[in-house]
Amino acid sequence: MKSFSRTNGIILVIAAIFPFFLTLIYFVLLTDSPVIVQRLVYGIGKIIQFTLPVFWVGVLCRERWLVRPWNARGFAEGMAFGMFIAVAMVLLYFFYLGLPEQLLGKNTPASLAIIAKMNRLGITNGQQFFLLGVFYSVIHSGLEEYYWRWFVFGRLQRGWSCFFAAIISSLGFTAHHILLLGTYFGYVSPFCWLGSLGVAVGGLYWAWLYKRSDSIWGIWISHGFIDAAIFIIGFMTCFR
Repeated sequence: MKSFSRTNGIILVIAAIFPFFLTLIYFVLLTDSPVIVQRLVYGIGKIIQFTLPVFWVGVLCRERWLVRPWNARGFAEGMAFGMFIAVAMVLLYFFYLGLPEQLLGKNTPASLAIIAKMNRLGITNGQQFFLLGVFYSVIHSGLEEYYWRWFVFGRLQRGWSCFFAAIISSLGFTAHHILLLGTYFGYVSPFCWLGSLGVAVGGLYWAWLYKRSDSIWGIWISHGFIDAAIFIIGFMTCFR
């Protein structure tokens, strides 16, 4: 086990809370700002977030930075988990949540809030939403796994137990999702907190899978399937 200094701990605390404050700024506080401002803040924030691990590990800590080759450890399990959750989410939408007068039915408060938020972010048609979904499902899901599981969880393990590292990294992973869900469903809605609980459980599972497989490939595809399901539901809610 490599040394775990106080500075490492501070950097990891910053890494764990930074996405929450980024989301708070661009998604909540700047909600009525011009689209270009929201996108600029989002873009700069994401660049800072996803370059922090490389800068810290490769430049300041001078550790060898290496993109690991493909390996199949955990891939089948991660894919099966992601597909199962994704199919369950889509079926739940079509057979319950998306029905008239249910949570995401047409003209319900939540569906109108989602449509309004997409418009404020400049997502005004199905093609734009589709491209956004592809980006999140294919690229952003992998970046999040590299950030949360490889960097935050992986390096927390150097100083603390696997259990504690999984809890802290999963809470950080969940925090900014609370803002997203609260914006759409309201912070007093049980769906906000049930959804957040689901995110936390997913984060714990992915940390456990990463611990066993020592690879982000399986959790990347797992995360990607679930993001794809979210965007399918979002597309049906906003553009059907």
